Amino acid sequence: MPESFKAYVVTAQAVDPIHVGTGGARLGRVDLSIVRDPVTRVPKVPGSSLAGVCRAYAAMGQQANHPERKVNDKIKPYYPDCAGQGQPKQDRQGGHCGQPDCPICMVFGFARGEGGGFAGLAAFSDAQVFLFPVATREGPLWITSPEALRSVDVDLDNGRDEDVLYRGSDGAPLNLGWLLLPMKQCDQWNKVSNALTAGNVPRFVEGKVGVVSDKLFSHIVNSNLEVRTSVSIDPETGAAEEGALFTYEALPRATILAWNVTCRNPIHFKVGDSSVTAVNSSEKVMDVVRAAHPYLEHLGIGGMGTRGMGRLRVFHVQERSSREGETGAAPGAHANVEVADA
Repeated sequence: MPESFKAYVVTAQAVDPIHVGTGGARLGRVDLSIVRDPVTRVPKVPGSSLAGVCRAYAAMGQQANHPERKVNDKIKPYYPDCAGQGQPKQDRQGGHCGQPDCPICMVFGFARGEGGGFAGLAAFSDAQVFLFPVATREGPLWITSPEALRSVDVDLDNGRDEDVLYRGSDGAPLNLGWLLLPMKQCDQWNKVSNALTAGNVPRFVEGKVGVVSDKLFSHIVNSNLEVRTSVSIDPETGAAEEGALFTYEALPRATILAWNVTCRNPIHFKVGDSSVTAVNSSEKVMDVVRAAHPYLEHLGIGGMGTRGMGRLRVFHVQERSSREGETGAAPGAHANVEVADA
């Protein structure tokens, strides 16, 4: 029987600080905060944000290759029509096409009001912080934790809350922002090293990684986020507008994120009475998603794009076995490593 789906792990590095806001202001350290996991309080990029920008950028790529695409003998551009919210305007212009041969509507789904819709063949998880850069007296150090490593299928003991685990022998205490913590040798470093190698983590990062406990990881991340101050400019005077000062936070540059993309096999789905023809396998579904990755490095994700934020470089896509027995590997094992175009 054909497989039902394939799962992929995507790893990417922030070229600029990334601000995916909560949609409003709050009282506290900053005016505009970023999205956090409700349990761990570690910042993340929601899967809905990833799916939205990947849809828009994939539609841009399709439009560049097929500028004269027609539906029902009328010009129907992939971008912006199939990249938008789906519902046509009052003049009946725009809106998703919902055609079985449209890779954007089939992979990312479509909405057609009373006519129903389609959930899409690609499902995005939230992008979690995998490696977080922290300034130390020895230079930048990328911090991770057992929980962060579990997102890439590495099971590591938590260790003591007050230790920083690293490769090599015990050393002098090291500061992580405002914390001073003892450095201890990690007896399971081969697991960490294998995860970094499998994830194609850049070499300049691979040699500067430390592991802290899950308890400390949230505190370290939230204490070392980038916080910026901006002010609105009065167009009449060209000076700062009175009372328009505000602050906002962001994941710092060089943060490494990891997320999952689950690609369903299109042969198991129909749109109305028609079979999906835009893609014919789970791999082809991922190819449509992958086409958006180069745009992420130049057009970015999240807000504050005019303030030098948002660019995200995808440097690795790795397949994970979907179910035991389908690929001859246990659940969570990795196979068929692919490097994405950067």
